Amino acid sequence: MKKNVLLLILFVFNITIWAQQKPNIIIIYADDLGYGDLSCYGMSKISTPNIDKLAKQGLQFSNAHSTSATCTPSRYGLLTGKYPWKQNGTGIAPGDASLIIPTNKATLPSMLQKAGYTTAVIGKWHLGLGTNGIDWNTEIKPGPKEVGFDYSFIMPATLDRVPCVYVENGRVLNLDPKDPITVSYKEKVGNDPTGKENPEQLRMKPYPGQGHNETIVDSISRIGYMSGGHSAYWKDADIAGDITKKAISF
Repeated sequence: MKKNVLLLILFVFNITIWAQQKPNIIIIYADDLGYGDLSCYGMSKISTPNIDKLAKQGLQFSNAHSTSATCTPSRYGLLTGKYPWKQNGTGIAPGDASLIIPTNKATLPSMLQKAGYTTAVIGKWHLGLGTNGIDWNTEIKPGPKEVGFDYSFIMPATLDRVPCVYVENGRVLNLDPKDPITVSYKEKVGNDPTGKENPEQLRMKPYPGQGHNETIVDSISRIGYMSGGHSAYWKDADIAGDITKKAISF
């Protein structure tokens, strides 16, 4: 009897120690990643050794489902715990959309904060920013901070949508105040070239009706119009490295 009691006490003690030393939690969320795109799930043409290592050291699922198979709604579902198809305004958001997550509701990051975690979001956001229009030239809020993230380094929308800048903790990174940003998804703003008007400036030849024929950034035409903010433009080839460095630093 004494042995059983002793084992029970040691078990509870171990749980207490483990709870005090909270494990890090990392969620890697990828767009357009199919079940068979990883070599640990059978891909033979492309090797993914680092992800395979994570899979080998953890769990692999063969029957898992997403609340949505695309951008904005899938992120909304992950952070709020709600089905996006039951909420208004959770479709694929334009690059100048207002924040679609209510700031007065519990979210995954805000609950982790209450549990003692320091939280961060690094990479693609695509959940809207601000309210009733975004002024890209000042502090942008509400945003990640208001829904539970202590630190944020984000692309506001997507790779193919303007504005093509990073926003770090609510402010556009490397923005020159003398070259303010203007964004429109309705009409052209400023004099920057577009894919429709200046196809010779594109690194890849466009095709009719593709939709990616508006403002050119880094020799790629995007969805939407943008002027200003030239010093803040990202370089597409550097994005993976930029995001990785910020994640490691955090």
